[in-house]
Amino acid sequence: MLEIKRVEYQGSSDDQRVRDIVAWDEQLDSQVQETVKSILSEVRTKGDQALIDYTNKFDRLGVTSATELEVSKARMQKALRELPEVQRVALEAAAERVKSYHVHQIQTSWNFEEADGTVLGQRVLPIETAGLYVPGGKAAYPSSVLMNAIPAKVAGVKNIVMVVPTPDNEVNELVLAAAEVAGVDRVFTVGGAQAIAALAYGTETVPAVDKIVGPGNIYVATAKREVFGKVGIDMIAGPSEILIICDGKTDPDWIAMDLFSQAEHDENAQSILVSPDADFLRKVEKSIEKLLPTLERKAIVEVSLATRAAFIKVDSLDQAAYVSNLIAPEHLELSVEDPDTLLAAITHAGAVFMGRYTAEALGDYCAGPNHVLPTSGTARFSSPLGVYDFQKRSSILHFSAKGANDLGKVASVLARGEGLTAHARSAEYRIQDEWQPDL
Repeated sequence: MLEIKRVEYQGSSDDQRVRDIVAWDEQLDSQVQETVKSILSEVRTKGDQALIDYTNKFDRLGVTSATELEVSKARMQKALRELPEVQRVALEAAAERVKSYHVHQIQTSWNFEEADGTVLGQRVLPIETAGLYVPGGKAAYPSSVLMNAIPAKVAGVKNIVMVVPTPDNEVNELVLAAAEVAGVDRVFTVGGAQAIAALAYGTETVPAVDKIVGPGNIYVATAKREVFGKVGIDMIAGPSEILIICDGKTDPDWIAMDLFSQAEHDENAQSILVSPDADFLRKVEKSIEKLLPTLERKAIVEVSLATRAAFIKVDSLDQAAYVSNLIAPEHLELSVEDPDTLLAAITHAGAVFMGRYTAEALGDYCAGPNHVLPTSGTARFSSPLGVYDFQKRSSILHFSAKGANDLGKVASVLARGEGLTAHARSAEYRIQDEWQPDL
């Protein structure tokens, strides 16, 4: 019989017990790090040849030229054109919803003029080139293509370069079709740390990008961590998580399946149920026992629930909100009668799914908001991927003569206070009054 961890939460003295349940060991594997550094160095110095060698070694392709690794635009269009109609319609519907949502995130340039004629402002521009990593082979995620590429396009990114491994020449048609729908400009069939290296440093064939986004395995995540600074990255993501707060009045089968929806990602995914109703927790446990044998990914779900899941009994929904904030989950379902009132108490969550009918799975595919979310408690300070991740901002300063005269005095005093006299004199040259710093 599957046993899920239980916590009878009675107050802040139990905070550490909760933290221990959700703790995730993110220590870097020294062997993985050494391997990744070697791959990065090889691609940086040898370019296409290293990319060919690693792709042939790890994905068993047998290519002789890097140009063979690029997927043509015509091939992407063919993938979309030949999709079964039901898949094409679903893909296009999801893409339109993602686009419609993200349009609201566009930030624009602004400025204001002060009384003396000085103009201050901010100029907002898209980054020029974004790199999108997509897992390939059997673990293919067309939804990730939409969620990463569409915000970039909405932001105005001119060039989106997608990399996706195709081990043993196994090409996922839905991924290529998603790339076409989302407006991806170039696609290369490379993966792993070598793909991240190519995007970060560029090769003779693969262009260097300004920012790399998208999920991947431990080698991809480690490579992204290593190249950060040379390029931007979206985040270093941990295992997927869901936390459900339920008042005990939702169908327990629904809640069990919502917990499964994250647990089936992988054995390290985490599913947590928080409720003030002890009898409801028992009902959900029975639903899990009943429904688990029906799952195609039963083995993965079983390990995930046994090692990482938890049922937390609380005294009230207010206490449930406190526990949720302590965890800062990636996905938070408020499966309660009045989710709006409870939302007011929530301060840390990647995405919040309101009410009994809003399954987290809708957010993964077609709701509109991005499914690339902060994990491992980073929702305390991080946000979902969005248009703003593909825009950069420049401060604009245009001083009038009077503004330079007046503020030059302030700058002079502060600069001399720091001992930076060249700064002070630079400001003082523009002071037109008879003035000496009184220091």
